[in-house]
Amino acid sequence: MTDPVQVPDWRTVFPEEERRIYEAARFGGLLEPGSRPAIMVIDVVESFAGRAGEGILDAIEQYRTSCGPAGEGAIDAIATLLDLARETDVPVVYTKGSVVDKFHAGDSVKGTRPDEIASVYGAPIVSRIAPLESEYVLEKTKASAFFGTPMTSFLQRHGVDTLLVCGTSTSGCVRASVVDAFSHGYRVWVVEDCVFDRAPTSHAVNLYEMNQKYASVVTLDDACQYLRVVAKGQA
Repeated sequence: MTDPVQVPDWRTVFPEEERRIYEAARFGGLLEPGSRPAIMVIDVVESFAGRAGEGILDAIEQYRTSCGPAGEGAIDAIATLLDLARETDVPVVYTKGSVVDKFHAGDSVKGTRPDEIASVYGAPIVSRIAPLESEYVLEKTKASAFFGTPMTSFLQRHGVDTLLVCGTSTSGCVRASVVDAFSHGYRVWVVEDCVFDRAPTSHAVNLYEMNQKYASVVTLDDACQYLRVVAKGQA
């Protein structure tokens, strides 16, 4: 058994004086969601999630991209959110890396060797949250789910105005996708229980910064309540 991951509270990870600076500049605040949500599950593949009960350094020996035990609770939370999304007919889209495109166009981060691409990005989505046959698995080359992909076309086809973002890593592909989603005009909620990172401090800092500028960071309970309200309104 591994020890639980100790994650700083993202709300207080910055010193109080720095938090006052953000408040004075009128950052933060809740982004009011729309009426047509979708769930985006970013890069929750075995090579990023690690194996249950495995420490982070042991996990990195197998896959240098692994987030180790940080993903365990988040994956359970994602499963809960997906169950409700499917019950309420909310669109779900997954992302994962494209082996072919990354080999020819380069990876989303520096330091990846060509011989690692197939094993890292060819790994399957974690079985606990495996997509249904009807759900879209979008393959990407770079960090953002929007960069050089048909993500916007998919969301427009479904009339989506709000994204509930899950996945990994908080500081990498999640943040890049959140910034681009906001830039494309979507209302973005990052579900804090459903995102994870290999570095707890980086995870907390990035949640704080996304909440200040590009998204609202909400709990799993908040997200589920929102989906129920939307479903009731569309009944």
